[in-house]
Amino acid sequence: MEVIPAIDLLEGRCVRLYQGDYAQSQVFNENPVEVAQEWVEQGATRLHLVDLDGAKQGKPVNLEAIEAITQAVSIPVEVGGGLRDLESVKQLFDLGVRYCILGTVAVEQPQLVQTLSQQYPDQIIVGIDARNGLVATRGWLETSEMQATQLALQMQELGASAIIYTDIHRDGTMQGPNLDALRELAQTISIPIIASGGVSSVTDLLSLLALEPQGVTGAIVGRAIYTGDVSLREAIRAVGPGRIQDIPPNFDFPTFA
Repeated sequence: MEVIPAIDLLEGRCVRLYQGDYAQSQVFNENPVEVAQEWVEQGATRLHLVDLDGAKQGKPVNLEAIEAITQAVSIPVEVGGGLRDLESVKQLFDLGVRYCILGTVAVEQPQLVQTLSQQYPDQIIVGIDARNGLVATRGWLETSEMQATQLALQMQELGASAIIYTDIHRDGTMQGPNLDALRELAQTISIPIIASGGVSSVTDLLSLLALEPQGVTGAIVGRAIYTGDVSLREAIRAVGPGRIQDIPPNFDFPTFA
């Protein structure tokens, strides 16, 4: 399983939000490039960037920081936040971004996902952010009436290469991922799923690893690696590719009804 560190950008700085609340932001570093380089040094194989300003404004805002990061690291970078038209996506790919994450447009303009997936094969990821199972949009400021599983199935049919699933109630809380929701999603679609939100320990990552055979291929880790509750290096060593043999023999994998 791929462990993907998150870098959330707000006004050019690296921050973390609590349950997606912009009013509850904590600045971890004024220089996100330093953060990106640190995660690479600890073994990251991909970086997850979120343009928080872009998510609110509906267009990329932190372009300078995003470009600086893509130029400073050699690993793939994925970016989400405010990507709601063809030009915005092209703009990021031109900066060296490997994957673009579409969120709000997946609900409001699903055909755009199909168009972009055809234009950029295997580079378009759909981010599904759910609140009580319903899809949230526009920087989590609005909640739709669409079920997350319904949207995921539609996006798979339109050509999305993967789904990033975030449980908003778990995001930034370090209360553990929503395993039941992830399992339900994995039973619904066949494209890869990347889990996001709530990871607080290596134990949480091992619990997600139990879902890897069903298609949960990665986990985004945010606050826990900034607070030191999780060592990125140790997390990658524990659940990274080929590491399933390193799981403690007495580890209690979660069971599902």
